[in-house]
Amino acid sequence: MLQIGRYGSSHLDTDAPSASSLLEGAKPDSDIGRVYSEIFDAVMDRRLLPGAKLTETTLCDIFSCSRTVVRGALAALAHDKIVSIEANRGAFVWKPEAKETMDIFELRRDVECLIIEKLLKLPDLNEKLQTLYAMVARERDAFESGKRISWIRLSNAFHVEMARLLDNQVLTELMHMLCARTSLIIAYHDTPGERACSFFEHEDILNLLSNYDRDGALRAMQHHLEACEHRMSDVDEVQPDPWQAFSVQRT
Repeated sequence: MLQIGRYGSSHLDTDAPSASSLLEGAKPDSDIGRVYSEIFDAVMDRRLLPGAKLTETTLCDIFSCSRTVVRGALAALAHDKIVSIEANRGAFVWKPEAKETMDIFELRRDVECLIIEKLLKLPDLNEKLQTLYAMVARERDAFESGKRISWIRLSNAFHVEMARLLDNQVLTELMHMLCARTSLIIAYHDTPGERACSFFEHEDILNLLSNYDRDGALRAMQHHLEACEHRMSDVDEVQPDPWQAFSVQRT
């Protein structure tokens, strides 16, 4: 007999925003949207690692839904490059290739430097930055308290929230997608949960922005993203059990 525990962010030791919640109206309030969000968050939280196989039968049991719903969610995840669907093999959490990794980090550097340039033109920048300072304080607290998933979530959310301050939905969606792909890259190359964006580097970027130090802020962002890329190292591939990612117990 299968006993399915609660799935979703509510069972996690975190008060940080889930990755799927960072975009208003990102997914419809439907069964497909629900399954999409749960799988997306499990991937972003590194409860499901790159290469993990997502079998339809298992997912139907986890989410108490039909194969049609699961296939719709997996198709949407494949469209967003979070899942890859292979003919006659099934669905897998996306695994980055070397060229994709280079392209994504290059684009992140370009986009996040553009965000800094645009932020420095805001007349009320220091007021807007207070939200980010509060987020960095929570990120520090999560790290020091050993709340791994909160730390990962807040590390990613920091960059999305920087874009959100500009009130440009397309730019925010682009940043959300890039952070999601970066999180998968780091999960694939890194020892799971050992590294994430550094909260003190985030704070340094905010301080430079507060002082309207354009060159310093740009250098700090470039260094921060290059450090994220260079911290990655090859590790043995892991094939985690999808049941464990959703707090499912087998009895």
